[in-house]
Amino acid sequence: MNPTDEQRAAADAFHSGDHLALQAGAGTGKTTTLALLAHATKRRGRYLAYNRAIARDATARFPSTVICKTAHALAYAGVGHRYTRRLGAPRRPAWQTGQSLGITKAVRIGEREVSQKTLSNVTLRTVARFCHTADAAITRHHVPRMRGLEDEALHTQLAAHIVPFALKAWTDLQHPDDGAVRFEHDHYLKIWALTQPKLDTDFLLLDEAQDTNPVVEQIFLDQRSHTQLVMVGDSAQAIYHWRGAKDVMTGFDGTQLALSKSFRFGPSLAEEANRWLAIADAPIRLTGTDTVPTELGPLTQPDAVLCRTNVGAMAQVMELLAHRYQVALVGGGDSLRALALAAHDLKEGRRTTHPELVLFPSWGELQDYATHDPAGRDLQPLVDLVDTHGTEAILNAVAQLVPEQQAEVTVSTAHKAKGREWARVKIADDFTPPKDSDQLDDTGRAVPGPIDDGEARLAYVAVTRTRHRLDLGGLSWIEEHPATPLPPSPQAKDGPT
Repeated sequence: MNPTDEQRAAADAFHSGDHLALQAGAGTGKTTTLALLAHATKRRGRYLAYNRAIARDATARFPSTVICKTAHALAYAGVGHRYTRRLGAPRRPAWQTGQSLGITKAVRIGEREVSQKTLSNVTLRTVARFCHTADAAITRHHVPRMRGLEDEALHTQLAAHIVPFALKAWTDLQHPDDGAVRFEHDHYLKIWALTQPKLDTDFLLLDEAQDTNPVVEQIFLDQRSHTQLVMVGDSAQAIYHWRGAKDVMTGFDGTQLALSKSFRFGPSLAEEANRWLAIADAPIRLTGTDTVPTELGPLTQPDAVLCRTNVGAMAQVMELLAHRYQVALVGGGDSLRALALAAHDLKEGRRTTHPELVLFPSWGELQDYATHDPAGRDLQPLVDLVDTHGTEAILNAVAQLVPEQQAEVTVSTAHKAKGREWARVKIADDFTPPKDSDQLDDTGRAVPGPIDDGEARLAYVAVTRTRHRLDLGGLSWIEEHPATPLPPSPQAKDGPT
């Protein structure tokens, strides 16, 4: 390959031994660049991959001097192998685990009764959240927030009840041979991280750094004193903060460089991407490849429809099935099926174990919460979908999904589309504009409110999944938003230094 000027600059910084943070925009060839760096040195390296599939692909592309592993694979070699017997243990209901830990009765918090089953679930989720952090011990801030107990005083009461049981669960997990809590892969990763491991390598590459869990960030940064650190990712694609991921690129103490030329799409799509990058105040702007013809305009039959939410994806699936398309759903239909079954239980007058809906005793109470409580507004589309179509129709739609290779149209949330690309992409209509502000314009109309940074990053991910044609669809409102004029061309803006 003929390296670009940006790739040469990254190679120069790497060979000089600098700690390096490489901002790589959508489609800019970040893995190709890392392989270029690795092939140009005889030093020993390690590559921390985001998942096993990426690790396997990297192994084929990197020289034999670079070991490509996930953090979990390294942790398993370090301590995880001691827990093999527990890793193979059969699944058991959370309430049984909770009973073994001493959770034997329900508690009342505010107006909600929290069952023994729910307390057990929350205890195990608390341990899981702790395992994703760099913290040394479980405390109240690891206890997840629950719908219906959003008030700070109520959450404090819940945490006071949960933390002692979570500490007991973590103690149980330290025993390598047997225990009450089912042992998971994230458990040995956390146990290994707490030993402050030292990796024997000359340089360490971290991929997808913008979505790194704090526990992996800690392991990576702890190597700084004895090895060269190179992280690569795209801060503008940091869309997993809600599940504990952290963009470790921003503020990293090292040389900051960028890859801004996208080989995936042409200049018109790069211009649209830059609009969202400007809103998100991202550190890079993109240029497209002139020889790649990418257009923006309506699509009657896209290859992929990208949605904001799981409920939006369900609505798209049902609409496409009604028009007799063969439809696939990225990640499968399990999460949608679980929501539909939970809604069915509530409509039948039974409580559900679904973590999002577990505190609601009936469908009517969930309807009231979604309609009148600001914290429940995001559940309104689910309520509308179930009230319009019924749970049986939703479950029937999920059963009709086909594998992607057999599909005419693939439906995905923008989150699950990250790292993917299609020739023709349409944005679904559940990407709604921000709420109006209290201000009025010269004509007396309400001025649209500001666009949240996180929503802008998600929109950037969505619009950059296409190669040939993009239908802005549910994001078309951006054309009329007064606070978002098109940014200047990339040539007129200085990149990161």
